[in-house]
Amino acid sequence: MSGVDPTALLGEPVPPVPVQTSRPIARRDPATVMRLSRLGAFHQSRLSFMRILTRRMHRERWTFSRMVFAVDASGVGHAVYTVRTPQRSYSLVAFLHDLPDEQRSDRVIAEAWDATFTLFDGVPEAGDIARLSNNVPLQEAGRLEATELSLARANRSVRLWEHVIASLAAGEQPSREQIDAVGYLMRTTAVYGSGKFGAADRERVADREELAAPFQVEMLTVYLIRTCVRDLAEHLARSRGGATSVPLAPDIARSIGIGNSTGLGMAPFILNHPVLFNNWISVREEAIARVRNLEAIEADRLAHFRRMLARSMVCATRWQSSHPVQQAKIDTLRQDLVRLGDRLAVDGSLDQHPWDRLYRWAESTLGLEAQECIASLMLEPHPELVDELADAMACPGGGTARIDGGMPLCELSAILARVYGWALSVDWQDPAHCARAWYVSAEKQEPRLGERFEEPIEPFEQPLAPARDAARLHAALSSQAPDTPCAEFLLRHPEHRHTVRRLQVVAQAPYAEIRDNTIAADVLPIDMLRAKLSFFGATRFDPRSDRWVRICLYGNAPYPEELAEADADTWVYPPLPAGHA
Repeated sequence: MSGVDPTALLGEPVPPVPVQTSRPIARRDPATVMRLSRLGAFHQSRLSFMRILTRRMHRERWTFSRMVFAVDASGVGHAVYTVRTPQRSYSLVAFLHDLPDEQRSDRVIAEAWDATFTLFDGVPEAGDIARLSNNVPLQEAGRLEATELSLARANRSVRLWEHVIASLAAGEQPSREQIDAVGYLMRTTAVYGSGKFGAADRERVADREELAAPFQVEMLTVYLIRTCVRDLAEHLARSRGGATSVPLAPDIARSIGIGNSTGLGMAPFILNHPVLFNNWISVREEAIARVRNLEAIEADRLAHFRRMLARSMVCATRWQSSHPVQQAKIDTLRQDLVRLGDRLAVDGSLDQHPWDRLYRWAESTLGLEAQECIASLMLEPHPELVDELADAMACPGGGTARIDGGMPLCELSAILARVYGWALSVDWQDPAHCARAWYVSAEKQEPRLGERFEEPIEPFEQPLAPARDAARLHAALSSQAPDTPCAEFLLRHPEHRHTVRRLQVVAQAPYAEIRDNTIAADVLPIDMLRAKLSFFGATRFDPRSDRWVRICLYGNAPYPEELAEADADTWVYPPLPAGHA
């Protein structure tokens, strides 16, 4: 098989989060959690990367300033937003354009955007701005330096942008109904970090406390983009309406997030980073287990859970999707959350492992969307058990995962049977079980999932079918002596090298591997996208096909000037309507 070995740069596996082995309720079985149908039902939680960041901003009293806003009446120019942490400063440098409608595209291969951005390490000087102005608007065609930590671009919402500008210019607030239906004024089509196009490698900032958790550079970039977009909208309204114009009402502004369009590139990411993905899932499962093991809960914590449930119902009511499968899941979720409320009214006791009792009822009664929503909601009243686990979600080290050549094949076979046993009963000669093939388009430079028997793509297939490859390795091992070292076997069969390495990795990382076929005719890549995006903290998951999705980030989050006093944590849940208890 040709292509890049997906485990070539895994980093050393991180020891699992310590577990109290005497506790009666263990973390959920990976064979249950790591099914695509369940991963595709994950919800944001206290451990989502956006919430980790906003809690830190609030706790450490980060300060924000708009250093530059040189934008003309048509919305063309540049702006600089600087955030100062206790240790250092970061600056979003934004270049704003007036893009004709016909050039606006969600595709990652577009060549022009309404806005382009970079997160600068420090405070840029005039020379930095000049250099960036010649490169950032070009995105992939430009080049960055190590002082740039991210590269991003965004387009205006066709449905909402003009409505908001025109309303504010006329001295009126935009329609709350239209705001709630869309959720954002701009939608990013890419937010790159970790060394893309010459930007700083992850290793440059990994030891910084404020950026140690996963994707904090990208989450900070998007947070600052949201502020810039609000300011731009109000600026254009003032330019058009003069003294008649008004700014966005604070509650409406707060409800507006940043949209994002995400395609197939995220699916290979979680397959290519099994240790990192394991750490995310393992930490979430540890948090759920800690809460389920509580023998009793206080009345105020139960009341908090009820409030979060009510706010989740608001979120589910506003959540719409054009994808029939996802809309059906949303409809079921709404019904299940009502059933959960009814259950709480019947079983409101505070002892005898109430959270475990509630979870087991949900597991036996409700759909997967509601089960995973409840798993996230149960964490909300217990920050003292949950929040510290965020420190174990990264994958430090960055070194190559070396193959243990001395491992006997009998031990390797035992790992294979434990993790991939389900795959050994699959008929991999059946076209339905190997109908798809992952590859990278030479023309578009995008990950693709093609039809193996309809397109000439197999020679370019990427090694993103670990279950099939494990089955092939199992067949090869059947004729080998059990005590043969892996190194000796691989000298004769180097085609299995990437699978042997992956097996040795997943042996130490129980949640590293998806327990489903990633090349089946009926595989839904959006399930993999949903899993990753839930850890970002995304809401409004709206698949546009089985391969790409629109989401919303930072909807309802406080703006920089509000962080000191506003809710910097549970903002992700929409506020309850006025008069609601």
